[in-house]
Amino acid sequence: MIADIYSSLARMLDYPQEKKGLLWAIGTVQGYLSEEGLECPLDTFGEFMAASTLAELQEEYVATFDFNPAVAPYLGHHLFGDNQKKGAYLIALKGEYGRHGYTPLGNELPDHLPVILWFLAHLARGGEDDARRSFIDRHVLPGVEKLSDSFAASRRDSPWRPAVEAVRLICGEDSARGEHPAEGIGDGVLEKNRPKTAAHPEVSPC
Repeated sequence: MIADIYSSLARMLDYPQEKKGLLWAIGTVQGYLSEEGLECPLDTFGEFMAASTLAELQEEYVATFDFNPAVAPYLGHHLFGDNQKKGAYLIALKGEYGRHGYTPLGNELPDHLPVILWFLAHLARGGEDDARRSFIDRHVLPGVEKLSDSFAASRRDSPWRPAVEAVRLICGEDSARGEHPAEGIGDGVLEKNRPKTAAHPEVSPC
């Protein structure tokens, strides 16, 4: 089940290719959020997807993610900017992918959020729960929280904001089910406490 959730989140945050799969993904994530009591309904996102043509979705996606560095879907960008530590972060991600037999499709960088979400689905399908939760703690949540904050600050009305918030909530809830401590990435991400699974303070609700 959790593998389907992560693959659905990946579809929601990747460049739109077709509407049917997107609407199915939104419904899947909506159902999971409701079952888990996570207050982040995706109604506005789903309504936008249903009402827009594929061309309109693609245009809005590009305007949101490709021309606005504040909400670029690359976690290394939000964690380190152009600092050289971003290179170590990318290498760490590639190492984890190789260690677990995951080969991303396409030519995106390893810190691209949909690439990371597909990897979480890969770990879930392989039953690697501890590895998945450790990866979320060390490599995902710190960057997703910064991306969520950036949406709140600069793109409050973006239709993709609820999707990013859903990633934050679901990753936080998944991580909290484990018993491992959060760790840093070498000299990179600072140790963090796991986030609460309540909605972002400025999301009312998404």
